Amino acid sequence: MAEEKNSKQRHHRSMFLESMYPVVALMLVLVACVELCDAATVVDVYRLIQYDISGAPFGSRFSSLNHHAASLSFQHGADLSRSVLILPLRELDIAFVQDYISQKQSLGGLLILLPQTFRPGNIGGGETQGLRILLAQLEKLLLHGNIPFPVYFAFENEETDTMLADVKKNDALGQQATATTGGYKLVISVSEPRKIASPTITNIQGWLPGSRADGDSNQLSTIAVVASYDTFGAAPALSVGSDSNGSGVVALLEVARLFSTLYSNPKTRGRYNLLFALTSGGPYNYEGTQKWLKSLDQRMRESIDYAICLNSVGSWDNELLVHVSKPPENAYIKQIFEGFSNVAEDLGFQVSLKHKKINISNSRVAWEHEQFSRLRVTAATVSELLTPPELLESAGSLSDTRQHVNEDSIIKGVKLVAESLARHIYGHQGKDIQIFADNSSLAVNRFYVKSWLDGLSQTPRVAPFLSKNEPLIMALKKELEDYTAEVSIQQESLDGIFTFYDSTKASLNIYQVASVTFDLLLLLVLGSYLIMLFSFLVITTRGLDDLISIFRRPPSRKMKIA
Repeated sequence: MAEEKNSKQRHHRSMFLESMYPVVALMLVLVACVELCDAATVVDVYRLIQYDISGAPFGSRFSSLNHHAASLSFQHGADLSRSVLILPLRELDIAFVQDYISQKQSLGGLLILLPQTFRPGNIGGGETQGLRILLAQLEKLLLHGNIPFPVYFAFENEETDTMLADVKKNDALGQQATATTGGYKLVISVSEPRKIASPTITNIQGWLPGSRADGDSNQLSTIAVVASYDTFGAAPALSVGSDSNGSGVVALLEVARLFSTLYSNPKTRGRYNLLFALTSGGPYNYEGTQKWLKSLDQRMRESIDYAICLNSVGSWDNELLVHVSKPPENAYIKQIFEGFSNVAEDLGFQVSLKHKKINISNSRVAWEHEQFSRLRVTAATVSELLTPPELLESAGSLSDTRQHVNEDSIIKGVKLVAESLARHIYGHQGKDIQIFADNSSLAVNRFYVKSWLDGLSQTPRVAPFLSKNEPLIMALKKELEDYTAEVSIQQESLDGIFTFYDSTKASLNIYQVASVTFDLLLLLVLGSYLIMLFSFLVITTRGLDDLISIFRRPPSRKMKIA
């Protein structure tokens, strides 16, 4: 009896295991299907800025994406209203993009692929000047358009190259990706952009107090060195502005470091106060500079002998320009320019004077020094730029990256400003004296310049997206505290005519999806398999008669009554 009982148990166990094999197989098939559906490549993407000026909308007005991918290889006249156009910068056609931005043709979304050399912080091989010019043209077009579809930037990599090659091949064959043909689907799931409430601009200032002579009760004159540190570009999360104006910030910090050494010794402390200011709001009509100046009391403003503003000094070779508002014949302007010219001659390069009169009736200023000139303070801007940038342009563009800035240019700019200031402060005008000579204890520190330039070249600095306690602002404040005294921070609200929206960075999910035909075939195979599996389980557990009875038509009610 016991042996018979064990035999039955082994038989039931065997039947159970056999019945489980199809179930396990089904689970493997289902898992494979799930893996197929969930398989995706995730790429970091950067959204085109969205902002308003006096209520007028600019930039991209949407952020979410859920469309199939398309390329420039699609057939002419194809409907792209439900497609994301993948557009490598290398294949860019400005006129083509203009048609979609001007809404002459509908588009579901635009993904612009940038070469890796434009990635912030990259110091590898540079792109051609032609690509930089092309990117600048595209950025200008995007910044000043009202674009009714999502626009994102990404950097070329193996995944995007593979996807684009497949999409191009299918588009060239007339097999544009749709729900019926399959292809690639691009999905960005983010909430709709919201207005940034009360964006702030932050100014930072530090002093190096001068030395008074015994019995001198007069207020010392002041020389101000100023640089705007924030940026503006088509993609806020990529706008690092290595040259505009990261180079100006680095030059200011190094000038402050050099003079802190001189002013730390009472014997070499000059009879001028030095005021260093890092201002915000540069791209927005130098609003931070204006508010900072107005926050100074009148006596302090009147004590400023002159101000030097540093703007884009990181990619010049043999000539810098000194931009002024007062006529070149003005005694103060002549003195400043002669000081620069003498130093430049000794250092082996040249400077040129550019005069541009201020239009008092127009609140728009071209250069930072014009905010000083409006308050009757003598000032000049030292820059490699021949003409001033337009409002919200060339202030941290996508092409303004580390690889296009040379620390040698910044070092020459630092020497020019530091030597000319020192000769003025210590009365050495016209003398061939180098206070900050190479290999001396007061030499420009190349490592310091490079370190700050590298750091700023990896740090987006679009003011509305910087918090009041932003690490960058705290780092700049600490740096001025190391070399100056009485460091203070001023925070103001950005002019109300500007409105900015959040959502600047996202993750793009790239799905390779099958066509509807494939889905139907898979559904048919799975359905057939499930029917066969069900039949097998019923037969093995309950017998063939039970299976037949399931499909047998039940007797009608009339037959039962009879």
